[in-house]
Amino acid sequence: MKPVVKVVHGPNGWGGPFTLTETETQTVVASITGGGIHPIAERIAELLGVPAVDGFKNKVEPENMIVAVVDCGGTARCGVYPKYGVKTIDVIPIGPSGPLAKFIHEDNFCSGVLVEEIQLVEGDEALQASVEADVEAAVLASEPSASAKFAAEGSKVAKDAAEEEEKQGGFVGMIAGMGKAVGGVVNTFYQAARDSLDIIIRNIIPFMMFISVIVGIINYTGIGNILANVIKPLAGSLPGLLILSIICSLPFLSPVLGPGAVIAQIIGVLLGNEIGKGTIPTQYALPALFAINAQVGCDFLPVALTLAEAEDATTNIGVPAILFSRLITGPITVVIAFLFSFGM
Repeated sequence: MKPVVKVVHGPNGWGGPFTLTETETQTVVASITGGGIHPIAERIAELLGVPAVDGFKNKVEPENMIVAVVDCGGTARCGVYPKYGVKTIDVIPIGPSGPLAKFIHEDNFCSGVLVEEIQLVEGDEALQASVEADVEAAVLASEPSASAKFAAEGSKVAKDAAEEEEKQGGFVGMIAGMGKAVGGVVNTFYQAARDSLDIIIRNIIPFMMFISVIVGIINYTGIGNILANVIKPLAGSLPGLLILSIICSLPFLSPVLGPGAVIAQIIGVLLGNEIGKGTIPTQYALPALFAINAQVGCDFLPVALTLAEAEDATTNIGVPAILFSRLITGPITVVIAFLFSFGM
């Protein structure tokens, strides 16, 4: 019987517990985090006796993942892999969030996990977990892939539409077609409104509360003045903003700074306070925005390439290429923003 590992959430985490074991198709532990393979991924791989793969350097198909270890602050990665049916560990203690929150459940997601709490399971519990994993793998293997399902559904819809068009014709058919079109538009906007409200409640309002707390802490403790004195020399001039954008876009830093855009949010609040007080000229607001966001999306690159079904060679070359390209495009966007800020 193959080793079985039990995963539980940390003190401030959410989700789980669930068990992990190797199957015929699920053979690797994927680490989609900045800074190489995460210690949690290494620990799980060591206990299961399987390789841990850095998702930033190598493409790993979702169906080959025993588990995906991510460091998402609540945007996309935390929900992408649960949507694909992959059990996901988020090293950041968060709950279901982001546009894919509906796919995040306690049996496929666990956050705030601590390395020391990852242990092997023995006895009857391990046997049961191994059997359940084999059954689940067999079911997934028997199902068509996501792309095949989409193609099949598309073909069925097209066939049904063609048959319906043959049945109806003339004036009645035209009226029926108009009714269906209007109904489809209304349903689309109605569902969009529901999704928008859900995103506002789950993400935007908590984000506004977070920013309010940050501003309160900064104003009350005086930390803002200390950090502002450090940032001000960079944020108050074009050369300084260029240096700031280069720092944020360094290939070994940008994937680490990216998750949840937390660093950019905090620096943005600090700069906003200083611009509001007049210590930093208003004309630097736009270029500063681009300077502190030069790393945006760098933590999502492996996921994006996986969703695009990129080849292994494309992933191996594409991720470092895009990371290094930010060193060029980051300062360029700052210069363009500076030119557009004249007259502010």
